Amino acid sequence: MNEIITIDTKTLFTNNEKTIQISHNGKVYVLRITKEDKLILTK
Repeated sequence: MNEIITIDTKTLFTNNEKTIQISHNGKVYVLRITKEDKLILTK
């Protein structure tokens, strides 16, 4: 079984960014931090 890698959001969201784009299999997803400090991933 593969080990699960943990990535802290501080690594992904630098300079106080609230939104990033993630490319996966040719599609772009948006990961954002809400006002309630939760994560939402959309296509």
